[in-house]
Amino acid sequence: MAIYRFRVTFEDYEDIYREIDMPSRGTFLELHEAIHRSTGYRSDVSSSFYVSNDQWKKGTEIALLPTERKISDGVLKMEDIRLSKFIDDPHQKFYYVYNFDRPYDFHVELIKILKEEEGKEYPLISKSVGEAPKNMGAANFPLSSGVDDEDDEDDVPTDDTEYGVDEEEEFDMFDDEEEESDEESKQGSNGFEDEY
Repeated sequence: MAIYRFRVTFEDYEDIYREIDMPSRGTFLELHEAIHRSTGYRSDVSSSFYVSNDQWKKGTEIALLPTERKISDGVLKMEDIRLSKFIDDPHQKFYYVYNFDRPYDFHVELIKILKEEEGKEYPLISKSVGEAPKNMGAANFPLSSGVDDEDDEDDVPTDDTEYGVDEEEEFDMFDDEEEESDEESKQGSNGFEDEY
């Protein structure tokens, strides 16, 4: 049986990668789980592989826990699809999005096709370089707790003024202007009252 060696690289951290040996009859779900054994992230979150080209453009989607819309559109499911179905190229690439709620993007590239070695268990993490960045979604840390945000709103002092102007003061201001304009009309430009 053929063994596919994939290099899995974080898109934003190119110096962090894993090399994972997968049996050709393995599924995308097994690859997904192997990636997360090597990163320490939870594997039970919505994620997708996309068949990709050399420019990492997303093609056919192969999903885990797809949305109803994706299911109705006929998306392929990781547990149903063998890796060999989409290996057309000795350097086949897959763009992989982990955890759509707080996503990490990965580049998954086939780098070698090997023969199965007796005594080895597959999937096999054959190389691990760099520490996987802490994943907020995997650790279930909320970015903000809605409770604190609501409390902050209560602390804002309320004022009866609209846009920083008290309506009553605004009317008083116009009354003063009217009084001044009446006095000005009685006086001439030199500041004395007109005799006319």
